[in-house]
Amino acid sequence: MRELPVVWATSTQLILHVRTCNVVQFSKQTYVLFKGVFSVYEYFLGQVTDVTPGYVVIEVSGIGYKVLTANPYRYQVGQTDVKMYIHQAVSDNGMSLFGFFDADEKALFEKLLGVSGIGPKSALAILANNDHAGLIQAINQENATYLTSFPGVGKKTAQQIVLDLKGKLNDLNVDVTGQTALDVEAPAVDGALADALAALEALGYSKADVKKVTKKLETFSQTHASDTNALLSEGLRLLMKK
Repeated sequence: MRELPVVWATSTQLILHVRTCNVVQFSKQTYVLFKGVFSVYEYFLGQVTDVTPGYVVIEVSGIGYKVLTANPYRYQVGQTDVKMYIHQAVSDNGMSLFGFFDADEKALFEKLLGVSGIGPKSALAILANNDHAGLIQAINQENATYLTSFPGVGKKTAQQIVLDLKGKLNDLNVDVTGQTALDVEAPAVDGALADALAALEALGYSKADVKKVTKKLETFSQTHASDTNALLSEGLRLLMKK
């Protein structure tokens, strides 16, 4: 594998800056894997055609895009005219799309990615907690204990988050009103609970941690709400308290 210099590509709709690219030889074909800054899309506007614990599929102009999101159950199959802000990441293992409710959530995700030790999966797990204002407050108050409650974030990484982002997130509009569940018919309790538990594991929480909150979520589903979005939010709240 050999590394090539910086590449610039432009078109009427695209400015692409790639820091490096790797050329990998497989049989008689050559594949170029781009690494670095690779941002093509700002947002998608389309219809949600599938929702899973780890991602949603949004169809735009007849093409279905698999988009990883912090909370897929904000969306519902069949919802149209969905505006989903997009971050595109390219690595040696392939290309992934990450989706966000608004531009500020996307900006927060990208700021988290700029912290050493934080990858896309950890950043998504952090954003899955609806209390983004609380997150920013914890960073500004240097509350590393709060930050280590997220999966994949140890003490050293938490301290790095504080060091890199303290005082630098106050310009973001983190009103969480847009992160509530959609007003749609709720699925059956058992199915909703199973989806919520699967979503927690998809965010990086261990099976043991998820098992610890399962009983409480079962009770919550019987006394408060039965939709997946509410159960997932409650599960995240419980895991943050452990």
